[in-house]
Amino acid sequence: MKSFRHRLLITLLVWIGMMLAGLFIVVHQLLPIYANAENKTEIWLVLFFAFFLALLFSAIVGSRIIEVNIKPIENATETAMELVKGNYRARASESNAQASVELSRTINVLARNLQEITAVRVMEQERLKTLIENMGSALIMIDRQGAVSLVNKPFLEEFELSTENTLGKFYKEIHVPYELEDFIENVFMTETHSRAQIEFMSGLNLKNLNVYGAPVIGEHQRWLGIVIVFHDITELKRLEQIRKDFVANVSHELRTPVTSIKGFSETLLDGAYKDTDTLLSFLEIVHTESNRLEMLINDLLDLSNVEQSGFEVKAQPTEMKAVIKRAVEMIQPKINEKSIGLKLEIKPVTVYGDANRLIQVIMNLLINAVTYSGNNTEITIRLFVKDNQAVIQVEDQGIGIESSEIGRLFERFYRVDRARSRNSGGTGLGLSIVKHLIEAHHGKVEVDSAVGVGTTFTIYLPLAS
Repeated sequence: MKSFRHRLLITLLVWIGMMLAGLFIVVHQLLPIYANAENKTEIWLVLFFAFFLALLFSAIVGSRIIEVNIKPIENATETAMELVKGNYRARASESNAQASVELSRTINVLARNLQEITAVRVMEQERLKTLIENMGSALIMIDRQGAVSLVNKPFLEEFELSTENTLGKFYKEIHVPYELEDFIENVFMTETHSRAQIEFMSGLNLKNLNVYGAPVIGEHQRWLGIVIVFHDITELKRLEQIRKDFVANVSHELRTPVTSIKGFSETLLDGAYKDTDTLLSFLEIVHTESNRLEMLINDLLDLSNVEQSGFEVKAQPTEMKAVIKRAVEMIQPKINEKSIGLKLEIKPVTVYGDANRLIQVIMNLLINAVTYSGNNTEITIRLFVKDNQAVIQVEDQGIGIESSEIGRLFERFYRVDRARSRNSGGTGLGLSIVKHLIEAHHGKVEVDSAVGVGTTFTIYLPLAS
């Protein structure tokens, strides 16, 4: 740039020198001619005119030089200023001037490179933002001053926070559970990796989080802050507890009939078989316990089958009235034992379902109603159409269910009255099977109950098209 300026200055000086030299030559030639002239005014007019022409010519030549050499440089300077401001779309005009064409081309190459780098950076930032926002785990990043610098949507939703009330705030001011706050403080103060499982109450529910914290290290091992990632494992904990309860319940339910069968059979083998009354009594108990064991195994197999991934029912147009009557016929002996009245309010309805599975559903609901109903009460079965769905209701006048226990009715082995259920030979799996079979039919089941009044199970099934 300096050499160009020097060349431009030298060029202008040469032009001015040439103009002055030309003017000197003109004056030198004109002086002898007008040396004897009495009126010197004409000489000065000629000199002034010649000087004006010289200035005009110099101005034209100078403006041309400026246009060719200075303007491209000014344009390149303006383009560079735009690049400094972050406008990487700016381009310098490439003129024919040898002195500036290389500069303009270099600036344009730089601008294109910066634009490409910026585009790649923006794309990577969008990808990172999308990844952080849509990851299954909640994330929060805290800078070295303790202020929240980054937070994703799952984190905000978990604690019902907003971006405005979180970003830039000190991490102790964002009102997260104190268990999580203690974990964050520990990672922040020690600047080390840490992992933990924490529990806290969210309203009336117990929440479980698997939390991982790590320091954020920049260039030259500079500590920039910490990042905390956590995943809600409440459902996993619940399923783990259900699995443990299931194993414990299965072991207990199997042990009871097996112990009875073993104990009475050993007593018979020890000589009790010689007493005919004792023999018949013990054999009846063994037979009852064997039936109970068989029922439990069958229910376990049924439940295992319907809980398998990909389980489907063999659905087809099915007359629900016939299904209900068939189920009633099979449960009628149990109904008669308690002198329970059965009231049918049934309308012809065709559903899209598996007849055998639906018979199993109605039987389980009727068995449940009979089990928890007293003698000389009444069970009502209704069948009608509502909102383009088939509705089946089984209403009893039994002991009813506490509202706090309704949510657990469909758990495996859960019983409202354990003693009554076991005495009746129930396995505690019937309602769980009902729930899975109804869901397999793309329907739903609801429960409405009042203690001492009775319980109503309502099933919604799709109609046959």
